[in-house]
Amino acid sequence: MRITKVEAVPLVIPYSFGGPAHHIRQLDFCLVRVETDAGLVGWGDAFAYNCRSAVDAAVNDMIAPLAVGCDAGQSASEIAALGLMMQKRLHIFGRFGIQAYALSGLDIALWDIAGKAAGVPLHRLLGGAKRQSIPCYASLLRYGEPALIAKYCERALGEGYAAIKLHEVAGAAVAAGRRAVPETLPLMLDVNCEWEPDAAVEAAKRFRPHRLLWLEEPASPPEDFEALRAAGEAGGMPIAVGENLCFESQFQALFDAGAVSYAQPSVIKLGGITEFLKVVKLAEKYRVRIAPHSPYFGPGALATLHLLAAQVPEGRFEHFYLWAEATLYPGLFEKAQMAVPTGPGIGMDPDPEVLRRYRV
Repeated sequence: MRITKVEAVPLVIPYSFGGPAHHIRQLDFCLVRVETDAGLVGWGDAFAYNCRSAVDAAVNDMIAPLAVGCDAGQSASEIAALGLMMQKRLHIFGRFGIQAYALSGLDIALWDIAGKAAGVPLHRLLGGAKRQSIPCYASLLRYGEPALIAKYCERALGEGYAAIKLHEVAGAAVAAGRRAVPETLPLMLDVNCEWEPDAAVEAAKRFRPHRLLWLEEPASPPEDFEALRAAGEAGGMPIAVGENLCFESQFQALFDAGAVSYAQPSVIKLGGITEFLKVVKLAEKYRVRIAPHSPYFGPGALATLHLLAAQVPEGRFEHFYLWAEATLYPGLFEKAQMAVPTGPGIGMDPDPEVLRRYRV
């Protein structure tokens, strides 16, 4: 079975979240559609938030010419071999970032095809589901206003979410979230690499009284692993990081530095399902917990559900707490507990009408 076509499918879907008007109000998608000479079609997902045009170009101009004509791969080893070939051929353009996102989309689509060819859901190819549904945590966007933070924390808890993540940096904002979320429930804080190393240490100390389950990406740049370790030690709290790392090699360096308690591989950024599985195996060796980064709504979200079910049975799904104008998978993203898809491959194909209406 050979690959006959690879194309980027760019989408923009507006959303609301109840926050400040100046915030970005659209979800960018770069779906990756792969056709085979056997008539099977696979769907992947390349990270594209605020970089959609660049990722589209990488898929169409860098990935597609190398992939077309290759064996689609019907096993993990065959998919991995194709991915390694692509990494070697493309390394001259830089190992990480846009290129890794595009490769992630191809990899997910190939696993989708492998599941469809075998007639089984993806989790069967990953060792089998250990559970049939996945609890979610509500990943709130940045509000900046304590009253809004309290309002939406309370709303999410009322809808059945049993854990909350904030994206705030101000002390009053974080305190408002902690007051709204009982200390019996997990509260996480993601600051998206807000501070230089010394400031990250001081911030961790300030947030210590809030008893966070983890402090996510406190230091800039995200690969300053010594700064991450220092922040965790100063604040006496677990550090989570990984959404900005690509491929197994960067996670190896992270674990060697002893800088993290929760590793956050992001399946549409780090190189796809193949690299995610490598990170899971590596994390077991270092006794690091896996908390997948996946505030997504495309094929990458489905892939993450399968990975959680088969490989991370204690993990939660990260659900961006927003209201999109349309969904690629009707009925899936409506509850605080998500069913693991049972159809072949990743389980569902995107709604064709939504693809038609929101394609750029």
